[in-house]
This record gives sequence, structure tokens and C-alpha cells, in this order.
Amino acid sequence: MRVLGIDPGSRHTGYGIVDAVGSRTVLVDQGRFSCRSNHPLPDRLAFLADQTRQLVDRWSPEVAVLEKPFQGVNPRSLIVLSQARGALIVTLAQLGLAIEEYAPAEIKSAVAGNGRADKAQIERMVTILLSIREQPLTPDAADALAVALCYAARRPWAKAAKRGT
Repeated sequence: MRVLGIDPGSRHTGYGIVDAVGSRTVLVDQGRFSCRSNHPLPDRLAFLADQTRQLVDRWSPEVAVLEKPFQGVNPRSLIVLSQARGALIVTLAQLGLAIEEYAPAEIKSAVAGNGRADKAQIERMVTILLSIREQPLTPDAADALAVALCYAARRPWAKAAKRGT
């Protein structure tokens, strides 16, 4: 199953694409979309939607996974982040992808074994789990890959839970 992980942002949106086959997860692509901060918000949202369409067209993921917003940021940042998430979610839904979301603590727990892991620990675990040796990751791409890895790790449990109910 091809999984697209997204770390939403209004300036930088990280993405990570992995193939999850059984218990094995392989890196396909990673990076980030960067918008110019001096552009109006509607232009930045349109840019995010366009870049997301191109990414989905190129890699054909089956599911998109996003991090739920962290409520500790200031209200203005949360509003702008919510608008970026909305643009991404609408675009993904229009493209017909299944969409899942995980809380930051659940992602950290799935990737690092600790729901309070810091960014450095998450980045280190992502590089280990995906055997990334050559290319350094941006923090946005590392977070997006962590989201994709969380889905890949939780997917078998979710299927089992659905069968049990």
C-alpha cells in the first residue's frame, strides 16, 4: 500500500511517501513545498493544492495521512494552519484518496516509542526505520514521513479492530 504522509503548514508543507508491504516500509519520495511568505494566503493555499495534485498524480498513493493540529500554538497560527489543512484535505478528497489523521503524541509513540519524543528523536528514528543514509531530511519531511510510518504501523491493528466489532 502506498501511503502519503503530510505535515501541513502555510509556509512549508512536508510530504513523505512510503510503500507499506506487510511489516516492511520502504521510502519512495520525500520533501516539502515551500510558499513565499510575502504572497497572500489565498495564493499560498492554491499553491499547496496544486503541488499536492502533482504529487498524487506522480506517485498514486492509496491513502493520505495528516497530523492533527497541535493546539498549543498561538490562535493566529492555528487559524492559518487550519486553512492550509483545509486546502490539503479538500484537494485530497477531490482526488479520491482515503484520508486518516493522527494526534502528534500517537505519531511520536508509533515512531519513537515515546509520545513526548522531541523532533530530533523523531528524525533519527525515521532515518533508521527507512534506512535513509544519503540525503538529509528537512524537519517538515521527517514529520511527514513519521505520519506515514505511524499509519503503516497502526494499519494492521485498525483492520483487526474493525473485524472484532
